[in-house]
Amino acid sequence: MEPKLTETQLAQVIAEITQLSQQREAELSPQQVREILQELNLPDDLLEDALVQIRRRETLAQRQKRNRWGVMATTAIAIVAISAGILFWQNQEQQTAQVVAGQDQIALSETSDDNLTQVSRQLNPRVYYRVTLEKAPIDRQLSLQCDWIDPSGQVVHQGRYQTRSISTPIWNTYCFYDLGAAAPQGNWEVRLRLDERVLSTQNFTVQ
Repeated sequence: MEPKLTETQLAQVIAEITQLSQQREAELSPQQVREILQELNLPDDLLEDALVQIRRRETLAQRQKRNRWGVMATTAIAIVAISAGILFWQNQEQQTAQVVAGQDQIALSETSDDNLTQVSRQLNPRVYYRVTLEKAPIDRQLSLQCDWIDPSGQVVHQGRYQTRSISTPIWNTYCFYDLGAAAPQGNWEVRLRLDERVLSTQNFTVQ
């Protein structure tokens, strides 16, 4: 039983048949092609070779088109990846730039509540610099540096370290330096840096 068609479907069928009919009329049979070649005084025995070359060119054109699409897709993926990397890096930089130092103090251990202004190189050879960071980025580690500067202004020690993964925006950190008996007496300074940016400084006297 023939299926019933709507007017819209009928119009589509007529258009499709018309297109197929036009294509059929436009196609030439091999005999017609040979007759045209003879009229043009061209050897018809090269017809098969010519058709092979045409198919090769068509295949090559399709392959080049696919390759171009592949290159475009790869380039697009690379651009997206680079853009995502730039955004991630900018976000990291923005988070780092927001970090500031709150309370800081010179102490004799990493947990004591000392807030010293003077230390003895004989009695207290190890000195701690404790700093409370504010607006610290959650789930990140920060690379910090402490510069210990003697009375002559010389940086006698640079302590570089990385924090543990930060879990709260208020984060306590510290660095330390072993003075030793030969440490010069006078006014010292310690600086805490984050990516070369000074977060905090503290002065103390070594006796």
